[in-house]
Amino acid sequence: MNIPANVEITLRELAAADGTLNVYLYDTAPMREKIAHLADIMPAGVEVFYAMKANPHAAFLAAAFEAGAKGIEIASLGEAEKAVAAGFSPSQLIYTGPGKSEEELRWGVARGIRTIHIESLTEAHRLHAICTKMGKTQDVLLRINADFDIHEAQTTFSGGSKKFGVDEEKLGNILPQILALDSLHFRGLHVYAASGVLNVDDLLKNCELVFGMARTIEATYPGVQCDTIDFGGGFGVDYLEEGHDFNPEAYAHGLSRLIEEYGFAGRTFFLELGRYLAADSGWFCTEILDIKDSRGKKQVICAGGINHFRRPAALAINHPLSILRMEVPPLFAGQEAVRREAVYFGGPLCTGADKLANNEFVDAADVGDIAVFGLAGAYGLSMSNVEFLSHERPQEIVLV
Repeated sequence: MNIPANVEITLRELAAADGTLNVYLYDTAPMREKIAHLADIMPAGVEVFYAMKANPHAAFLAAAFEAGAKGIEIASLGEAEKAVAAGFSPSQLIYTGPGKSEEELRWGVARGIRTIHIESLTEAHRLHAICTKMGKTQDVLLRINADFDIHEAQTTFSGGSKKFGVDEEKLGNILPQILALDSLHFRGLHVYAASGVLNVDDLLKNCELVFGMARTIEATYPGVQCDTIDFGGGFGVDYLEEGHDFNPEAYAHGLSRLIEEYGFAGRTFFLELGRYLAADSGWFCTEILDIKDSRGKKQVICAGGINHFRRPAALAINHPLSILRMEVPPLFAGQEAVRREAVYFGGPLCTGADKLANNEFVDAADVGDIAVFGLAGAYGLSMSNVEFLSHERPQEIVLV
C-alpha cells in the first residue's frame, strides 16, 4: 500500500508535536466519487443509501449528503438523530435491524420515516399498535431470512438459523398476518444475504432469487405488489489487495438485465452500502512503541490496538499496511528492529487477542516509526473496544 501524500504530510506534522501518535485520518473524496459514480451507472429505480454503521463520523454523513446519496440506512435511534443532524430528513431514512424498541419505532412513525423493515411478527404487532395509537400508517418492508446463502462471503446474513428476518419457509403463515395489520402498508421485501462479497455473480444470483420470491408472493396474494426491494449491501472490498476489486459496472449491467427479464421496471430498489463507500476514505495510524523477538518471531507493539482498531482481529484478516519511516534514533545499542521479515503487530492491551496484523511481511520498521493501516474508513473506531483499559481515544482528523 502506498501512503497518500496528504496522509504522510499530516502524519509528519503530527509527529513533530509532543505526545504519542495515534490517529485516524479521513479523506472522504473517494466516498463522494463512489456515490456519484453509482448514481451514473445504476439502472433506473436503484437508490443508494449510506449504511452509516460503517462510519458514523459527521464527515462521512456530510459526504453522503453532499454527494447525493438517496438517504441513510439506520439501525438505532442514535443513528437516526445523527443522520437528521447531518441534513437528512426523516423521509430519507430506512430503518433496518432486529430488536427495535418502542421508543425507536415511535420516533420513526411520528417523524414520517420512509420505511421500517419488519424483522418478526412480534415487531409487526408492536409497530401496528404504535401506528394505531398515533393514527398513522407506516410503510414497511418485510425482511426475509432466505433459504440460501453466499458461501464465499465475508459475513452471511441468510441461510440457517439467523436473528435477521422471517424464515422464508414461514412466509405462508406470517405474511398474511402482517397484511392483515391495517396500520402497516406492506411495500415489499428486504433480503440481505451477505456482506463483503467480491464476486459480482454471487450478488446477482441473490437478486434473481429475491425477484423470484417477489413474483411468487404476488401470484399468491392478489393485489399485493412488492414495489420496493431492498438488496442490502454486500459490495466487497479487496482488503488483501489481490486485484479482485468489486466491479460495480458489471453489477449494474446484470441488475438491469434482471429487471428487464422479470418485468420489474418502474419499481424501487434499495442498496445499503457502508464498507464499500467508506473503507478507502480512512487510515488508522499508530506509533510503534516497542519491537522484540519472541522465540524467533518479532512482536511489534503499537500505541493503539483492538481498543482503537478491532476489525482485523474480529474478522481475522490483515488490512493493507505501510510503515512510515521516522528515523528516530535508537534508545540503546542493539535495540530490536524489523528487517525484511514476517511479524506480528499488536497494541498495548493486556490480552492475547490484541492483534492488528499477523504474519505481515515488512521491509523495515523501527521503534518510533508509524504503522499506517489502509482501508480503515469503515468499521474502525466505532466498532472497537474503546473503553478497554481506559486508554486515551485516538484523534480523528479530517483532511482538507
